[in-house]
Amino acid sequence: MVLVLARTPLTPDIITWFGFVLILGAAALIITGHPFAAGFVVLAAGFFDILDGALARHTGRVTPFGGVLDSTLDRLSDAALLVAILVFFENTLWLVLLVFLTMVASLLVSYIRARALNAGLEPGRGIFTRSERIIVLALGLLLSSLTNALVIALAVIAAFSFFTAGQRLFYAWRNQKTK
Repeated sequence: MVLVLARTPLTPDIITWFGFVLILGAAALIITGHPFAAGFVVLAAGFFDILDGALARHTGRVTPFGGVLDSTLDRLSDAALLVAILVFFENTLWLVLLVFLTMVASLLVSYIRARALNAGLEPGRGIFTRSERIIVLALGLLLSSLTNALVIALAVIAAFSFFTAGQRLFYAWRNQKTK
C-alpha cells in the first residue's frame, strides 16, 4: 500500500488527517448506537495511523511537524472515541467514571513519554501503548452487542494504561540516574 501511495500526490499529513476523520465517523457511529460498525471504522483508522508514518519514512518526508500533527490527532482521536462512549453509556455513573479513568490513563501514557523525551530521558515503550489501546477498544466495540465487552475493554485499557504510565515513569527515573 505504501508503494502505491508513494506514487500519488497524497502526503503523510493527508493520510493522518484521513485517519482522524475516520475516527470522528466512528465516534458518530458510537453515539448513534452502532458500536459494531464503529469497531470496524476504528480498525480502518488504525491502519491509516500506521500508514502515515510508513509513507513518510518511505518517501523521505518525515518532518517534525508531521510527528506533532500525528500525536495531536492521536490524542484528539482518543478523546473523541471516549467522549462518544460516554454519551453512549448515558447516565450510568460508574461507567462514566470508568470512561474518565480510561481517558486519564491513556493521556498519562502519552504525556509521560512526551515529557520524558523533552527532558532528554528515554521513557521506554511500556506494555500497553496506543496500538494496544486501539485494538482492545475496537474489539470491545465489535463484541459489544454480544457481551459486556466494551466495559471490559475500557477496564483493561484503564488498568494496563495506568501500569504502562508507571512503567514509563519508573524507566525515565532510572534512566535519569544513569546519566
